Amino acid sequence: MRRIGLAVVLILSLTLASLAGEAQVGKAYHIGVLSGGSQQVAIAPKLLPKALRELGYIEGQNLTIEWRFADGDAARLPELAADLVRLKVDVLLAAFMPEILAARQATTSLPIVMIASADPVGNGLVASLARPGGNITGMTIQPPEFGGKQVELIKQAVPRLSRLAVVWEPLFPGFMAYYQHAQTAARALGLTLISIEIAKPSDLEVALARIRKERPDGLAVWPSQSFAVQMPRVLDFAVQNRLPSIYPTRTFMGSGGLMSYATDLNETYSRIAAYVDKILKGAKPADLPVEQPTRFELVINLKTAKALGLTIPQTLLQRADQVIQ
Repeated sequence: MRRIGLAVVLILSLTLASLAGEAQVGKAYHIGVLSGGSQQVAIAPKLLPKALRELGYIEGQNLTIEWRFADGDAARLPELAADLVRLKVDVLLAAFMPEILAARQATTSLPIVMIASADPVGNGLVASLARPGGNITGMTIQPPEFGGKQVELIKQAVPRLSRLAVVWEPLFPGFMAYYQHAQTAARALGLTLISIEIAKPSDLEVALARIRKERPDGLAVWPSQSFAVQMPRVLDFAVQNRLPSIYPTRTFMGSGGLMSYATDLNETYSRIAAYVDKILKGAKPADLPVEQPTRFELVINLKTAKALGLTIPQTLLQRADQVIQ
């Protein structure tokens, strides 16, 4: 009788475990993504679902993704973040610093995953990288040294370069450190750095007019969300004025950009998806360390180089992760 009793207990335990497993597999999850950019140029709608699908989360089956885009209007971010909170999403993903700050303002309880934060400890988002301690975790952007690295790379690609215009937003979190490193690299290479500052979308045409006046030999463009939606205009301008340009994302390489040096976006979204997976399985953001990117890629567009009459040094081509013919 005792053996029969133990067998019954064992069978019941296995049955309950099986039912629990089936419930977990059949559960539908709801995540929200907050972006200050526009859906037309955003890369997340392509890469995030793919990365989540590799972990078993499939839209229309066990996953719903709520996308909220501010279309370059940062003033809309608090309202969009509050909307996602009202929907009670399981996880809220926030793209860059303005989005992250809006998400933090909207909730102190829902898990927030940062896609690309700048100095999250210094900006008071987390207690430390190793132990965030609150409801926020995620990834950082590339380190400030990238500003200097971009200057070095475009100088190698364009040896005649003597005047480089940097198109950027000084108040965008993280960009000031980029610019300081760019200045250091420019001085070491004997370059004149021209600061072209854009604080709001309406500044773009004035900025482009100033570039024409300053007559630089090349551009380094760091698009913040305030003018990311107008990047096609910037790319057209660079092509029309035969200006070699370098970008912090490969997104623009098919539209006339000469070079990009950036984090590997496939790796970034794979790691973001891993955060989502862990949180959906019960992990707390407070216990998930903030990660920093480790893989970077250099992309060179030889088609653009040819149109500009440039011959890219073979040593630089050999370092490239991708060469667009």
